[in-house]
Amino acid sequence: MLYKSFLLLSVFAVACYGQSRVPVYVYYESLCPDSAKFVNDQLYPVATSKEFKQYMELHLVPFGKSSYATKGSDVTFECHHGENECYGNKVHACAIEHIQGNSYQPEMSRENLTLEYVNCLMERAQFKDGPFPLKVCAEKVKIDQADAIEKCAAENEGSILLKKYGDATNKLQQPLKSVPTVAFKQTYDEELQKLSVSSFRHALCKNLSPQPVACLDLPGSASTISSFAAIITAAALFIARLF
Repeated sequence: MLYKSFLLLSVFAVACYGQSRVPVYVYYESLCPDSAKFVNDQLYPVATSKEFKQYMELHLVPFGKSSYATKGSDVTFECHHGENECYGNKVHACAIEHIQGNSYQPEMSRENLTLEYVNCLMERAQFKDGPFPLKVCAEKVKIDQADAIEKCAAENEGSILLKKYGDATNKLQQPLKSVPTVAFKQTYDEELQKLSVSSFRHALCKNLSPQPVACLDLPGSASTISSFAAIITAAALFIARLF
């Protein structure tokens, strides 16, 4: 009975007070096996689930342990997994810039399509044979911007965008200690980093308050009693405001 009341009050508190979206920054590399494993197995399932997608503000940062040098208006890159990864990182940067959503179909928003496309790229790019899967994934995800992405990646625009992500990465940590790196609210935390790569769902829940019901079955979640007390207090405050 206590647990059922707890769940009902959890829903009540979230409904009354709302739950702001938590900024999640993912710093990764296009040809990094660990990045692919994280995106495909951890990030994508959580970020596309109906239980959690509404609580995330996702920022993808494709640069990783790369470096760049400028000479005049030219930018040259050295990437962790070689020249092909520099091209792949530019494809990701250009996709984030150019993919457009469908305003008539909410499920095909810019954010959703970008994540679907990046997930496909990370999955297929690990197969080393053949060209980078720019167009294959565009067909699979049904985006219309493949030509724009390809043009961007081959020209100066791609370099400018990738440099921007390099600056964002270096601002967090130079160089990154590990790839991928996950930073909530653009702040690096070593314990959350370790937890994110093993259980992103768990790490996300630690950054949500009040926690949605989907978080309550996780090991290490706030105890039932303390959470119950917090939600009772929140509910009481809300009711008091009505009078």
